Amino acid sequence: MAAFCRSRGTAIVVLQAEYIYGIPTKIMNFDILIQRLVGRATCRLGEGSRLSRSARIRNIAGDTERILIGRNTFVRGELMTFGHGGRIVLGDWCYVGEGTRIWSAASITIGSRVLVSHSVNIFDNLTHPLGASQRHQQTRAILERGHPRELALGEQPVTIHDDAWIGAGAFVLRGVTLGQGAIVAAGAVVTKDVPPFSIVAGNPAVIVRELSPDEL
Repeated sequence: MAAFCRSRGTAIVVLQAEYIYGIPTKIMNFDILIQRLVGRATCRLGEGSRLSRSARIRNIAGDTERILIGRNTFVRGELMTFGHGGRIVLGDWCYVGEGTRIWSAASITIGSRVLVSHSVNIFDNLTHPLGASQRHQQTRAILERGHPRELALGEQPVTIHDDAWIGAGAFVLRGVTLGQGAIVAAGAVVTKDVPPFSIVAGNPAVIVRELSPDEL
């Protein structure tokens, strides 16, 4: 339903409906709208959560239950599961910045109140095989037929606990766990676990200090 107002000959349309063509207005993202209309799997979105115009959901695994977004979370980046597997879970009150890519072939679990800045990359896999011939075969398969349904990419789950903050341009790589309240500096490349309430920076990332009690 829409309410129409006129002011000096200009029509103003205010959308009041919760659904348009069966799609919730909170995900009025053209890319996702098209995917939903053609029957492709996207994500399950919690109450009060939103996907911005720049958000991209690439659920290549083909199961909506593989990308779960909690309540009051705002996504501006890309969430993707691979054709052979993957699962992404975002908690409540999270933010995922524009240009960020969260790519899963195993499992990426992000707690609540986590801030992921813009242009961050979070991967639980190598994304491509190490061997050149296998890498070429994978790339060719993607271009010709889509993502392979059988593939080994050294998958290792990633876990990011509540209240973590990942700075702009950082990388969080496979097998990493970020403890509660951990902070990753801008541009850092995280290859090892980060203890709770610690700040890491650099490539590879190292601990620069722990948060003091008055910063918790």
